[in-house]
Amino acid sequence: MKLARIAVWFDRKVAEARWQYGMNVFETYLEELLTHRGITYETPERLDDLVRSRYDLVLIALAAENEATVEVLYRFANEGGGVVLFANLNRMAARLGYVKMPRHQSGYAYFHSREKGTESTDARPLRFLDALPWQPFGDDVAAAEKLGEIRLDAVRNVANDDVLPALLHFQVGSGFVDRWSVGLLTTIVKLQQGSAPLAEDGAPAPDGTASVNDGILKADDSIEQCWERDRLISETGAPYFAYPYADEWREALIGHIVRRAAEHGWSVPYIGYWPPGVEAVAMISHDSDGNDEEHGVTTLGLMKECGIRSTWCMIESGYSRQLYDRIERDGHEIAFHYNAIDRNCYWAEAEFKRQLDHLRSVASDTAVVSNKNHVTRFEGWGELFRWCEMYGIESDQTRGPSKKGNVGFLFGTCHPYRPIAWSDERNRIYNVLEIGFLTQDMDHGKWTDTSVIVPFLETVRSVEGVAHFLFHQVHLHQKPPVREAFKRTVREAKARGFEFWTGKRINDWERARRGLRIASAADDGEISVAAKTDEAEKLEAVLYIPIPEGADARQLHASTSAERYGVPTIRTTTRLAMHTSLY
Repeated sequence: MKLARIAVWFDRKVAEARWQYGMNVFETYLEELLTHRGITYETPERLDDLVRSRYDLVLIALAAENEATVEVLYRFANEGGGVVLFANLNRMAARLGYVKMPRHQSGYAYFHSREKGTESTDARPLRFLDALPWQPFGDDVAAAEKLGEIRLDAVRNVANDDVLPALLHFQVGSGFVDRWSVGLLTTIVKLQQGSAPLAEDGAPAPDGTASVNDGILKADDSIEQCWERDRLISETGAPYFAYPYADEWREALIGHIVRRAAEHGWSVPYIGYWPPGVEAVAMISHDSDGNDEEHGVTTLGLMKECGIRSTWCMIESGYSRQLYDRIERDGHEIAFHYNAIDRNCYWAEAEFKRQLDHLRSVASDTAVVSNKNHVTRFEGWGELFRWCEMYGIESDQTRGPSKKGNVGFLFGTCHPYRPIAWSDERNRIYNVLEIGFLTQDMDHGKWTDTSVIVPFLETVRSVEGVAHFLFHQVHLHQKPPVREAFKRTVREAKARGFEFWTGKRINDWERARRGLRIASAADDGEISVAAKTDEAEKLEAVLYIPIPEGADARQLHASTSAERYGVPTIRTTTRLAMHTSLY
């Protein structure tokens, strides 16, 4: 069994030219997606390095639109390699008898479940925020397998024959060129972070359930989903954003790579999102608005009663040192709650640092590494993440809903992810882990009700993310319906196999997991896992090994075998791979 040798081609000269004109190059995000899934890849510096003797798959993040690039990649495919294009390299279209069409800024893509990276029978479409399709042109048109379809509307009109494919498979010699019509990388970034720096109120929901135009700049003023098409209504009439589109696009991208490699005799191993034995992860956070210690004591008792540990986001002036010590003794995390809205508080780096320094001076001897902004206050693009980096905040939780009618997956994700910078910082990836939340204080009256708990949990579990719920201490103390909503959240989550982790534990796990690297010592298929950091050396993660067509996996030491991404897959552990031969 041969492990695929994967290259990500990112043409630095092309990127520098775009940055010179203030253009974004969100294509850099491909590396973040692969790293989060634990897939090993290389980033060659020269186009001439893309040769079959060195690589099997080349993923094109960004390429020069010239004949030299087309020639190198076409030859690579012709000699048996695989090339994957992400709505780019339009110069290749002419070589294959196609021509690019006008760009679509948004719409919906339909796939069979297999192409969506899931084994479900769900036929609903995926929202995209960038698409640049090709169509046949002229007499010399290469044969192509057309997968999925893209439309401008979520309503599928089967009578319309003018349908554009979402993905094209071209056979080139003994290899292939695949081209996504959908700009997956730009779509994922815009779903998670918006399409532009935030400078004004967002548009409210037409049904009056989410009046985000309240004069306060917040994370949910900049969302890229449709109020009418991307929300569902619960059994009690509560609207919610139902679809983690960014997570589903990520799975579609990863699934496509895994399947196409397997079809050509290569395995693309990857690392599980959670440790062995952990089926799903949930998180509870609290924002200490008002700082009444009686509210904190009530919340401590409730956490102990339910047997969970939570993250306490503390706003200035906070609690007494005695209560902080008690919170930590019970195993909870003390985190920061940056306030840029109340009197004498404002949006600025100096104010962020001042408030954080105050918390660290009075709260704990343990490092404060997590933050959530008060009322999800946000503006610009990357300022908050830069401040977090500069002052030791490793994880942020600000990106969540502030209104009743925009709860759920409004940013398209429930996964921990690293945000990307704007063009002024050359679209670098911030060293901050974002862990957004789904809703707050259910059955309070101001926000949504408990009818959304089960849909949220089941969706999070299906994409292996984090079910993060926010409950303020003041409401847990003062409002019995909120206390009961909290207890129901815990019951429903535990009944579905969720474990409750603090934000710090999620952050520490994700960072350590990213320190694992899968490798193959030789073409005989021997698989090893190396730890690049001390933290990675200590952990044990799930290792998935897809079995390519024609491979003999009988000698592979494994725990279980199942189909994932449409490919028979061995499930084992990284620790086993570190200390024994897997083949």
